[in-house]
Amino acid sequence: MSLNLRQLACMLFGFSAIALSLPAAAWELSGSKMIRVQTREGKTIEIGSVEFTPRGESTSFALHLDHAQLKDFFLSMKEFKCLEGEEIHCHVPYPYPNPGTITRNDLRWLEHSLLFLYKQPKDFGARLWNGLYYKMALTEKGIVGTPQAVDLVQIGAPPADTSIPPYGPGERSDITPDSRWIRSLSIE
Repeated sequence: MSLNLRQLACMLFGFSAIALSLPAAAWELSGSKMIRVQTREGKTIEIGSVEFTPRGESTSFALHLDHAQLKDFFLSMKEFKCLEGEEIHCHVPYPYPNPGTITRNDLRWLEHSLLFLYKQPKDFGARLWNGLYYKMALTEKGIVGTPQAVDLVQIGAPPADTSIPPYGPGERSDITPDSRWIRSLSIE
């Protein structure tokens, strides 16, 4: 009889472990989702959408920025789409072909599609060494991106292997929370 109770307890423990992990799995990488940024003062700005299309084990995505929310800036002989506030945050499109796919455990190509640079309003030109990489995590409500510092000069030349995202953990560094005007990015 005690063996059956032990088996039952193990099964219940297993089911509870599965149930606790389900909320993150409940949010689906499917359909159109809004991209929002959250500012240091608590404001949320919708900057576009992402269309997710499941393809077996992976999901393809298509990014659509809302140009009505972004202002044109001509910086260092190139046009950028930027958010203007305490700082200016400009989207830096990843310039090389990539598969445009993610999995629930690997969001790197989406992270590389949402690279930004920041600058002070008084600064002249683009400062690519002031890059922001949003390290993304899947949650029960969607995807949350936390900013990390990255040097965007690195993508000035194509990587040796274009099938591998160039910004790995060694090319990024954590930044002090709330040190940037845009404190986080979310996809819901």
